[in-house]
Amino acid sequence: MSSPPPEFSTGASSPQLRSDPSTPATEPEDPLESIENDDDQYVLVTGGLGFIGSHTSLELLKAGYNIIIVDNLSNSYRDVFSRILTAANIHYDRIGLPCPKAELCCADYQDISGMGLLLAQYTLRTPNAVPRSKITGVIHFAAFKAVADSIKYPLKYYQNNVRGLIDLLSLLDDHGIKSFIFSSSAAVYGTLADGTPRLREENCVHERIAYEAEDGGEVHVEPGCTGITNPYGRSKWFGEAILSDVCKSDPSWTVLCLRYFNPIGCDESGLLGEDPRDSASNLFPAAVRALTGQSPELCIYGTDWDTRDGSAVRDFIHITDLARGHVATLSAAQEGRITGSFRTFNLGTGTGHSVMEVVQALEAVSDLEIPVRIVGRRPGDVGSCVATPDRAEKELGWKTEKSLQDACEDLWNYLRIDKAQLTSY
Repeated sequence: MSSPPPEFSTGASSPQLRSDPSTPATEPEDPLESIENDDDQYVLVTGGLGFIGSHTSLELLKAGYNIIIVDNLSNSYRDVFSRILTAANIHYDRIGLPCPKAELCCADYQDISGMGLLLAQYTLRTPNAVPRSKITGVIHFAAFKAVADSIKYPLKYYQNNVRGLIDLLSLLDDHGIKSFIFSSSAAVYGTLADGTPRLREENCVHERIAYEAEDGGEVHVEPGCTGITNPYGRSKWFGEAILSDVCKSDPSWTVLCLRYFNPIGCDESGLLGEDPRDSASNLFPAAVRALTGQSPELCIYGTDWDTRDGSAVRDFIHITDLARGHVATLSAAQEGRITGSFRTFNLGTGTGHSVMEVVQALEAVSDLEIPVRIVGRRPGDVGSCVATPDRAEKELGWKTEKSLQDACEDLWNYLRIDKAQLTSY
């Protein structure tokens, strides 16, 4: 996949940089000087204009964090930044407070020289003191994530998702930035998902552990993975393993790996949604294309799974709940509430819904019929994948609040507001 040339928008002015501050009307005459003199702290969000990244960026702003978004626009659009700012400013206007700062850097996170330049601009250098970064944490979303695409183009996934991660970690280490939240996936559980009613973090670990099972017995687990079915899932497992090894070698790092289940819905404002450049193969975008006439039908991949109605079962989590899970994780890390320097967390609801149940819920909210076609199972799929979210609730103080119904209603609201996405009814 080709990417646009780097276009940095970090609030700094130089021949290689272009400013795109959160409040253009009040842009300072010398943005570079303002950054050097500004002692505010920031969170760096790679891939921050994508579906999960944009909603997390919004929730970070709403929680009071200043953010720097890095995105190469390979699968997102620049105007998402304006939508994030609009939604954030509406929130702060409502409560009568100023909105935190947000900066956009249009670049590939794998451009190490460009990223080095960006990080240098957010480094405080004072006489007789060790340089200190104003970036206190990184949330890393910039990864390819389509299962079928990963099977067809594995090297693309390993280069971006694994090699890119290694280079980024080395760069962050050079700048003393060692608080890192990694966008992982339930795909690391592989075929364990089919034989396990609800997956827990101990089902996939990076060091030998023992834990107490629900029946009170002790379970011993060796590090490794079981039956990961596609290169995308392996790239996420490799990423976790690399991060675990980094923390073992240098415990000054704090790394939290968040294993997502199935994000759906959109922000209730209707300003943000899932709008990738590529046709996403996951259920909600595919259902929307069928619902709005952009595609003739929704393909249901298999109705012979060992589930209640034969269609695959997934743990569908509202995107706002997922985004707030990142904020809770960041807060826990900064407050020192994390056990050890490396920790994994499931972000899911703990409840599974079948593909057919999701289709029915969308039809009920929209009062429209979604044309479907039953086809064979896809390579790399599993029949059921549901989280045990107890660890996140106990250690992060986070749990989901929104339902499948909420997700469908918020999605329909987004489609009604964003008329450009509605092609026909």
